[in-house]
Amino acid sequence: MQPNGCLLLSVAEPAAHDVFKALADPTRRRLLDNLNANDGQTLQQLCEGLAMARQSVSKHLAVLEDAQLVATVWRGREKLHYLNAAPINAIADRWITKYNRERVSALADLKTALESTMSKPSFVYTTYIHTTPEALWVALTDPAFTSRYWGATFTTDWKPGSTMAWTYADVTIEDPEQVVLESDPFTRLSYTWQTTTDEFAKAVGFSDDLTAKLQSERRSKVAFEIEPAGDQVKLTVIHDDFDEDSATLPNISGGWPMVLSALKTLLETGATELAMDLSRAQREQAAAEAS
Repeated sequence: MQPNGCLLLSVAEPAAHDVFKALADPTRRRLLDNLNANDGQTLQQLCEGLAMARQSVSKHLAVLEDAQLVATVWRGREKLHYLNAAPINAIADRWITKYNRERVSALADLKTALESTMSKPSFVYTTYIHTTPEALWVALTDPAFTSRYWGATFTTDWKPGSTMAWTYADVTIEDPEQVVLESDPFTRLSYTWQTTTDEFAKAVGFSDDLTAKLQSERRSKVAFEIEPAGDQVKLTVIHDDFDEDSATLPNISGGWPMVLSALKTLLETGATELAMDLSRAQREQAAAEAS
């Protein structure tokens, strides 16, 4: 008879088991390396350089998708594949931090690469949360919730075309180009990204050079796609429309996993873990690199 402890492990940790199983295969690791170097590829592009049939590559990708290591986004008739850092982040939270490693280091090799084809999303991140679409929508839009995990609040009526005022780090940012793009309650939300004002840059510790670079770039946009997934909700964040050699992209690539981890913690446990405080070291590092 199998010991109770083994039974508990097999039931309680299916997600971790799937991740380790997916990573155990060298072909699947090669696919992830390929996406890490050049994110947002089609099946045909991923098949190039692999000495195996298209169907075999497709099966390997299915295993990676089941383990949530790969996220997919449709752009017209093309299905694009993106490296998803969420499962690695979960492993870091559970084990790596016990050895006093910073959470950000677990994601260092998983940052999404900027693509020169601007029609493709530049950052895609998928996570699964034990909640409802309604509760998740409220958490994304209600200042009482966003202030608890993000440290940011938004003043808007959440109607397409309406302007948004951002308040973050005790600074309120108002700009007519900060607007709601799409608002389909419980399904999809999209808006343009914030303006980097001098006051905001000073509050978060950006260097003068980094601030100037951020202010010169085109305005990016972010979308949240919400899908029921059994007793969970699948949340996909797509952040795109960056300049080539963008300074915004590396900042949001490291920041979004922290914000979404704090959001997940709040919805599943009620505990508050402010992403703004967690990302302070990253902001200081970005400022130092730009100086």
